[in-house]
Order: sequence, then C-alpha cells, then structure tokens
Amino acid sequence: GSFPKAEFPVIPGHEGAGIVESVGEGVTSMKPGDKVIPLCVPQCGECSFCRNPESNFCQKSHLSEPQNLLLDKTSRFSCKGKQIHHFLWISTFSEYTVVPEYAVAKIDAAAPLDKVCLFGCGFSTGYGAAINTAKVKPGSTCAVFGLGGVGLSVVMGCKAAGASRIIAVDINKDKFAKAKQLGATECINPRDFKKPIQEVLTEMTGQGVDYSFEVIGHADTMIAALASCNMSTGICVMVGELDSGSEISIDPTLLLTGRTWKGSVLGGWKMRECIPKLVSSYLEKKFNPDLLITHTLPFAKVNEGFELLHTGKSIRTVLLF
Repeated sequence: GSFPKAEFPVIPGHEGAGIVESVGEGVTSMKPGDKVIPLCVPQCGECSFCRNPESNFCQKSHLSEPQNLLLDKTSRFSCKGKQIHHFLWISTFSEYTVVPEYAVAKIDAAAPLDKVCLFGCGFSTGYGAAINTAKVKPGSTCAVFGLGGVGLSVVMGCKAAGASRIIAVDINKDKFAKAKQLGATECINPRDFKKPIQEVLTEMTGQGVDYSFEVIGHADTMIAALASCNMSTGICVMVGELDSGSEISIDPTLLLTGRTWKGSVLGGWKMRECIPKLVSSYLEKKFNPDLLITHTLPFAKVNEGFELLHTGKSIRTVLLF
C-alpha cells in the first residue's frame, strides 16, 4: 500500500490486542495487566493534526515518520544476535512487542482479546468510513464495493447509520450471505451484467447512490464507485489502498457537478481516544464484528491464514499465541 517500504528482516502485523507486560519510565496511562490495542496510526496528542478535531491522521504516523525502529532509533527485536525491524511501531505478529505509549490504547478489562483485535484496524476502518467519513444519513442509499472484512464493516456502519438501501458489490458471490446477515439489502456481482456496474447502480437507484465506498484498492473499481454515486450530492469514500505509485485518470465532470471524492484512514477515528469507546459499545452489543471472524488458528499456522485470505475463503482469521 502507501506505507513506506518495510525494512527487512521485519516482524510484521498491524492488527492485534494484548496485555501490558511492563511499562517504561514516565508511562502513566496504563499499567501491567491492562488490556490494550496497539494502534497502527498513533495519536501523539501534540501535532497540528492531533489538535485538530477534524483530523485523525497523526503526523507521527508512517507517512511522515519511518516506523521501522523505535523512537530512539533502536530495535527491541533480534534473532541470533542480528537486529530485526519493527513494523508501524507495533509488530503484532509477535508474542511480545514494544510500542510507544501513544501508539497503544487501554481498553475495558472485560473485552475478549480474541475478538476485539479486529478493532486495531479492520472493523474500525470500515465502520468509521461510513459513520465518520461519509456521515451516512438515515434513509439514504449506499453501495459498498468489496466484501472482505473491511467492506463488511462498512456495511455494518451504513446499517447503524440508518441507511435504507445498502447494495453490496463483489465478484465473489460466496460473500453475499454474510453481507446480508450484516445489513446489505441487495447483493450484485458485476460479472452478471454486460454493462459497467456504475450504470447498473444508477439504473437501480434512479440517479445513483447517496454514498459509495471502494474497499478493494483497484483503480477501475475506484472510478466505478465514484461514477455510481449521484452527480450532485453523492459522496464516494476511498477505503481500499492502491499499490503505491498507482495513478487514476478520471473525467473531471464527475466532480464538477458536485460529487465529493474523499479518502479515509482508519475510519476517521482518533485512535487512542476512540478505540476504548468503540470497545465499550461492542461490550454493550451495539454491533457484532464477531461475525467477521471465520477462522481461528494457532500462530504457527500464520501462513495458512494468509492462504485462506488470498483464496477468498476467509473474512478474518484470528491468530492465537
């Protein structure tokens, strides 16, 4: 994606949950034994983005500051005496990791770690794209392109916001049952139509949807999603990440008539302050991301988890240590 290149050897992983084993000097916001979610977008609380209530993209994040070593430019990981790099300061594919205080959020002690790990990225990203970035209105019509874990979380967000029609779009029809269970009102497969999918959506809705979400990361679906929201007040939110260096050509009249095209990082949540509240809402049963977890594997089978993901057989696989 748009992440700066990871430096190898590296311990990857950007989505997880754990328990504080110990804290360094001056750390006051958590103590050993606390349950936490490491944050792949930190919240330092001091930069101009953190001080701006409308931004959630801390300037200490990966696009402005390399995160392959800790703040003192050392690594806490080694193997056979050789240094191993960190990833986004959190490296969740590890039984133990070391993170800066502002890249971790303390959560409710009652939270089940094998479920709320999804809040570190996937669920929060999709749910927030609908609630915070698009600000979906009750009674509106939405289209969601891509029904992986993040796309299905967008569906949940649209439903929670009161959308009356949620049209799910994917070329893998095996995802449709789950999408309907989570709130999709209709599911369509672009391969079932001769005409471009944006034309299909415009015909289904009269003038295009109110909100569209691209949750795949392909240039052609980005353009289709933009063209499928209505030309005057439609809002298209880019959630999927294109390969870095990609370029998209669009017809400027798509925007000239009033459409909005915007991106969303981690669902627009200010991570440190919002993730604990989202976890509390989950414990109050306001939404159920547990339905996104299709497989659970011991960590040693991490490669099987990736295989399930690449072949489209899983939504989310949780790895347990």
